[in-house]
Amino acid sequence: MTNTSEHTLNAGGSDFRVRVYPAGTPNGSVLVWLHGGAFMFGTLDMPEADEIARRLSAQGTTIVSVDYTLSPVDGLPPLPPRDGGTGPTAEQVASEIAAAGPRSAYPTASLQTAAAFLWARENAPGWGGDPERVSLGGASAGGNLSAGAAVRLRDARGPVPASLLLIYPVLHSDLPAADAELAGFLEALPPGAEFPPEATRAINTGYLGGASPDEVYAFPGGHDMRGMPRTLIMNAERDRLRSSGEAFAADLALGGVDVTLVRERGALHGYLNEVGNQSAERALALMAGVLSD
Repeated sequence: MTNTSEHTLNAGGSDFRVRVYPAGTPNGSVLVWLHGGAFMFGTLDMPEADEIARRLSAQGTTIVSVDYTLSPVDGLPPLPPRDGGTGPTAEQVASEIAAAGPRSAYPTASLQTAAAFLWARENAPGWGGDPERVSLGGASAGGNLSAGAAVRLRDARGPVPASLLLIYPVLHSDLPAADAELAGFLEALPPGAEFPPEATRAINTGYLGGASPDEVYAFPGGHDMRGMPRTLIMNAERDRLRSSGEAFAADLALGGVDVTLVRERGALHGYLNEVGNQSAERALALMAGVLSD
């Protein structure tokens, strides 16, 4: 069992926690990792955060998992149903909202992500890590925060991540249109599980909190990506957000960035929360490969 430690940092006008999962046998790599949850939900204890961190730390990478400040839920839209087409109960939603504590819209979580990366670089030697091998990554909304923070760090002309790992990320305020193939996959999903555009738009609007949807650090898709670190993007085949990940891969390639784009056949959004399934295992293997390189 990994012996974790928690630390309180401050950025974006708010305190936030990070949980460190030190590698038992360090290979020099460190990953600053951000869970998903539509910017409004998610905890350090969900499988997408805790289980992923434990699995990767067991393979030699120290993980810094970020408990970033969640966005307001004032305009909470109907969310896609969970496993098997059944949604969370009102009590479950209320419990998650109450447990989150103070909330804040963009740019709070974005600034916290950049600060967590710089903190991890400063502390990497104490975990057997190399400051030049600190990477940044996340899933879904966490992928957005990771990519936006990487752009922020690039523009600050300071240290940038060694690599960027984005798992089914959302990188556009308005998602690129689904092509005919993706539209066909979405039509076959249970009602609501296809992330209807109006729900995604409402979630992203809540995250922006009045900021422009063209703000590059909030939604980096469609912008100049020259100077970004090498990037791994893994999408789910049956996921509306796939169009965002694919378009962002094209942005990176146009900017001369080394990018690997993977489509998980048959997978749905959120598969990292089901560690043990084939897609999650493949993602862990690819992530470990990038980090150990």
